[in-house]
Amino acid sequence: MRVSREKFAENREKILQVAGVLFREKGFDGIGVAEIMKAAGMTHGGFYGHFESKEELALEVSRALIEKVKIRWNEIIASATGRPLDALLNHYLSRCSVDDPGGSCVFASLAQEVSRSRGAVRETFNDGLSMLVDILSGIVPGETPKERREKGFTTLSAMMGAVILARAVESRELSDSFLYTTRDALSLANKAGA
Repeated sequence: MRVSREKFAENREKILQVAGVLFREKGFDGIGVAEIMKAAGMTHGGFYGHFESKEELALEVSRALIEKVKIRWNEIIASATGRPLDALLNHYLSRCSVDDPGGSCVFASLAQEVSRSRGAVRETFNDGLSMLVDILSGIVPGETPKERREKGFTTLSAMMGAVILARAVESRELSDSFLYTTRDALSLANKAGA
């Protein structure tokens, strides 16, 4: 039985959403197509009507999740009153980012795995990280565009590193220390540079 175009598009979107959560929770290599399709409520065989390979799925999911991060960061910045960087730091360096890998930043969840790969997914991450540096460069203080860009790199590195380390430890106290000392230090450093 053939499905309508609308149902086909709905099924594809469901696969992308489910895969996005599972890839962030388990990694690209930690979950198979059959498990993704089962979680999406579809058959394994149905996968190949939507994607040629798991690699194609990983690429599409990466693109969609990176676009979602861009949209969310821009929303936070636009809605912040007077202190967009602090709003972004409070959002990113939070317990939610640590406790819900499947629903949080694709970069913090998959950076290590992507660093061991080649090809389109890695290129997509490269472009996405550059885009986040550009966003941060627009809200950090600095005398010149070069200085703001350097601060953008430093700020992004500290933010993502803090989340990755906060996830890596079992102690809630240590985890919170990675998050909140980094948030406070970045906020203070950027206020000093204003």
